Amino acid sequence: MTEETSAPASDDAGRDTADDPASDTATRRAFAGIERYAIGLGAAATGLVLVAVFYYPVATVFREAFIPEGLLTGSVFVSILTDPFYMGELGRLLSGEPPGEVLRQVASPDRQLGILGFTAYQAALSTVASVALGVPAAWILARFEFRGRETLRSLTILPFVLPSIMVAVGFVATFGRDGTLNAILGTVGLGPVELMFTLEAIVIAHAFYNAPLVARVVTAAWEAVDARAVETARSLGASPHRAFLDVVAPQLYPAVLMGATLTFVFTFASFPIVLALGGFQLATVEVFVYRLIRDLNYADAAGLAILELVISLSLTYAYLRYEAANAVRRGAAAPGRRKLLVPRKWTPTALLERFAVAGYALVAVTVFLLPLASMIWASLTGPGGFTLDHYRFLLERQATGAAFQVQPWPAVRNSLAFALATLFVAVPMGLAVAVATTRRYRGRKVVDALAMAPFAVSGIIVGLGLLRGLVFGVEIGGWRITVAGAVAIVAAHAVSAYPFVTRNVAPGLEGLDPALTESARALGASRVRALVDVELPLVWPGVVAGAAFAVAISIGEFNSTIVLATGTDSYTMPVAVERYLGRRLGPATAMGVVLLVVTSASFIVVERLGGYVRH
Repeated sequence: MTEETSAPASDDAGRDTADDPASDTATRRAFAGIERYAIGLGAAATGLVLVAVFYYPVATVFREAFIPEGLLTGSVFVSILTDPFYMGELGRLLSGEPPGEVLRQVASPDRQLGILGFTAYQAALSTVASVALGVPAAWILARFEFRGRETLRSLTILPFVLPSIMVAVGFVATFGRDGTLNAILGTVGLGPVELMFTLEAIVIAHAFYNAPLVARVVTAAWEAVDARAVETARSLGASPHRAFLDVVAPQLYPAVLMGATLTFVFTFASFPIVLALGGFQLATVEVFVYRLIRDLNYADAAGLAILELVISLSLTYAYLRYEAANAVRRGAAAPGRRKLLVPRKWTPTALLERFAVAGYALVAVTVFLLPLASMIWASLTGPGGFTLDHYRFLLERQATGAAFQVQPWPAVRNSLAFALATLFVAVPMGLAVAVATTRRYRGRKVVDALAMAPFAVSGIIVGLGLLRGLVFGVEIGGWRITVAGAVAIVAAHAVSAYPFVTRNVAPGLEGLDPALTESARALGASRVRALVDVELPLVWPGVVAGAAFAVAISIGEFNSTIVLATGTDSYTMPVAVERYLGRRLGPATAMGVVLLVVTSASFIVVERLGGYVRH
């Protein structure tokens, strides 16, 4: 009886609502109001998230350094700047020692570089090595035609998606005492070499990461050289060598300098590679900040991190100014014809060039392919040959490990869960910033600079700020707000990932014909409807690429994660690799292979799923 009486009443109510013109009009107005302000609300929400999980944490680090005990002071910076341990001989000079005495010490073999000096020194060596490896690669990609050239060129994007701790494990498997390099040397009767925990290992690993970046920038510049200018020089009597020096080389210098500057900035703030291959005895600023955090010396950690930030921002600013003044042109009016890798006629010049290509290919295989191959090989071998013991160790650790021990499945599960959550946070944020920075209004450059600031701030600074701020708790209006564990890690990942979404989408939005949007608006579409129905479908490949980057960056993120996951069960695969690496190489390589498979699969799934959704 109850059902019989209640159902008609509900239907009547529904018909009343549906047939009510006033209610229908109010609903349409509400939706129209939401659509009208949706873009503004999205931008405002993105700004609030940025303030909460990026600017506030960074401000917390500044407060930690300038107000260590509740009083405004510069004592932390004075202490760092005058300490030779941090500043080397410059610290002695700043502490008031006579310049002559300091200069004598600088000239002596016992001079001190300090943490900052060593960081700059290894970054300079890494830059030289990266340029030395990257420019020949650019020469081959720009001047020779061969099957797979485009694929090889696309692979220069790998440094942005490969987890650095995984690369570090590969280098341990290659250059360690029982590594692949010594095995190869042993077969030809050469003695073993020991590169682990040396500066050379760090420099080679940095070259692995940054040489592709140099090659990418220089290749674009080389392909933009107008062949007619070279032909004109030759017609005036210049030899090929002179034509290269006078016409081609000057057009490559800006690109080489750009690649070198970016490499220096990246290697100056390098963390996982130095931690894994150098340890605390070869600590750079980032590694020592991490050590200070572990020692609960937050004031010195914040002060050192801020000094590093100032140097990185100064270099980044100089780079941006130089890039703006020397933008690389893409697509020459008359691009030069590429040579076949296998020439039709073998002249002495052709033979010499191919000999150089073959020599570079050997070096490239050693530096770029051998570490990853060695990691996979080391995960499948032991003293007795082929074995699955390292993977069996992971399974046993999962089945019988104690609660305080690192287990593989929670690491995989956490990485995937954090990547998915990062995807849902970073993509809307990246889209909102892309839309906000591609509209024409006063102050757009300022908004763009503020939104892209996470590019210039290292993850360990964000992690330290989150730890000392939201993780420990913030008092607001008598309420203590705490954001810890997985939420804090996802926030840090989203901050690292969303600029990549923006940078993949913004160029497409900026290149769209404004007439398309205006036509949609003229036909009655709201601003949001025009964005969703017209603009986003046209830039969908950029959205998918940005989403894939966001997932890959989240899975491989290490700097902030290792700070925020300390003492919790929120560790990820890169953190698990680092913890295994501190004990045994075999399980670390097996975990590194798992990380490689999961990262590659996630990247491919996001790209394929993005294409399917669009279809």
